[in-house]
Amino acid sequence: MARARITPEHLARTAAELADEIGFDQLTVSAVARRLGVRDPSLYAHIENARELKVRVTLLALEEMADKVADAVAGRAGRDALAACADAYRDYARSHPGRYAAARSELDPETAARSAGPRHAAMMRAVLRGYDLAEPDETDAVRFLGSVFHGYVSLESAGAFRHTARETDASWSWTLDTVDAALRSRGPQVTTPR
Repeated sequence: MARARITPEHLARTAAELADEIGFDQLTVSAVARRLGVRDPSLYAHIENARELKVRVTLLALEEMADKVADAVAGRAGRDALAACADAYRDYARSHPGRYAAARSELDPETAARSAGPRHAAMMRAVLRGYDLAEPDETDAVRFLGSVFHGYVSLESAGAFRHTARETDASWSWTLDTVDAALRSRGPQVTTPR
């Protein structure tokens, strides 16, 4: 059987699939080489080091998630957009745990600026348009949404909610309702003259 030709895209996708299986922290050049049926040095024709391999998985994950979120929120506003956005992140984390972990890893500023990261921030701001927030509240709200969505998903995936009978989907819905109410309460503030 002939070996598949290794391309940068094939290498990143294979590494991402492996990260989903074994965990992003466990991803190594050797593990990817074994998966591809080649020796480690063969991969160094395509990557400089193990860090670059992980960065490629991070970039792939950010792009995939941005596409999923964009599709989910298209044509929606207010709580519907908020829930669609949140559900897209949660579903991605459930389907691709290694990639999701990769998307949370730090990139250098230049790489981050060229990644799909700015698309995520722009989509969060688009979701927040339905709440009519002014700055600096909008920036705070983007950080708030990221903290709530990713915090919940991280705790859920780590099994932190298994100790109670309450379904995690019910708590997720409650969380989104509460976030929606909090954002609505921060909407345009009318100041009354003294």
